[in-house]
Amino acid sequence: MEFGLFMMPLHPPYRTYADSYDRDLALIVEADRLGYHEAWIGEHITERWENAPCPDLLIAKALAMTNQIRLATGVTLLAIHNPVEVAHRIAMLDHLSRGRIYWGIGHRAIPTDLTLFGVGADTGIDVRERSAEALDVILKIWESDGKFTYNGKYFQVDAPELDPVMERGLHMKPYQQPHPPIGVAATSLASGSIRVAGERGWIPMSSSNLAPQHLRDHWTVVEEGAEEAGKDCSRRDWRIGRDVFVARTPELARERARAVLGRNYVQHQLPNRQGSGLLNSTKIDPEMPDEALDVDYMMENIWIVGDPQECADRIRDLYERTGGFGHLLAITQDPDDPDWEHECLQLLMEEVGPRISDLQGE
Repeated sequence: MEFGLFMMPLHPPYRTYADSYDRDLALIVEADRLGYHEAWIGEHITERWENAPCPDLLIAKALAMTNQIRLATGVTLLAIHNPVEVAHRIAMLDHLSRGRIYWGIGHRAIPTDLTLFGVGADTGIDVRERSAEALDVILKIWESDGKFTYNGKYFQVDAPELDPVMERGLHMKPYQQPHPPIGVAATSLASGSIRVAGERGWIPMSSSNLAPQHLRDHWTVVEEGAEEAGKDCSRRDWRIGRDVFVARTPELARERARAVLGRNYVQHQLPNRQGSGLLNSTKIDPEMPDEALDVDYMMENIWIVGDPQECADRIRDLYERTGGFGHLLAITQDPDDPDWEHECLQLLMEEVGPRISDLQGE
């Protein structure tokens, strides 16, 4: 099993922007040193707790500070961007990295992001339809030779043919061919997005707050999409996010997790999910009331918290209950004492990892 990071990123609002980015970069550098396989960087424009409006900029700097870890957008919010610009920014980032990036995509965004970009609910725009069209434009730009035109519902593109004398026209393609590996994030039950991953042969990524039975259902949807498209899919490619806190003792792990994961959950994640239906995907028992999803419930049923042996046992249990997966993405947390998180990453890689080295995601 490979370990990676999913960096939403989570930062309490009292953390300055500059300090937030320095902490993120330091964590990526440490993950690279420890041998983590990848780090996915989130994109949010209006979310103060997740203050990364331009993840490609953070990735570009992190590339210069690391040697092996693969970096990725986690995810590009397709609905709010001009696809011509995205196609060129991701292609350029791919060249800057010499092929050390993935490209994560998402078909939705939080309501305030949509409103800021003029595609909110009151506009009548179908966000998923707009996202699908943007993705279509980007992929066709990358695969096109010569003149390229696109006349869609939301986007009209008339790309000039490359003049062989002037060397002016559409020319930029990614370093990796035909494009960087694409990851598709899914947070909802029976997600349509994760079906696309199966249909296209892309990387399926499941949200950190899904209960195990819903994670299992996600893989079923991936398999269905792959079968319908005549493609193969492998559990080795499946990424599952999880809030993880490893410490030297179970008591210390729970104390720190309550202080940090609990802070993030109570002050940010829980308020954002209430009333949206997303809490249902976190319930082990569908009859549970929303109020039961407190920090204690999350600690014992969803998060992975404990000493190295306990965390290894929890990961193994999750692996068996879902049928197997190839990558565990630890959600980054930003405790006030950054040493807590750095120690957590070290213990996860060096002491938890060897205990589950037999899990291959077959």
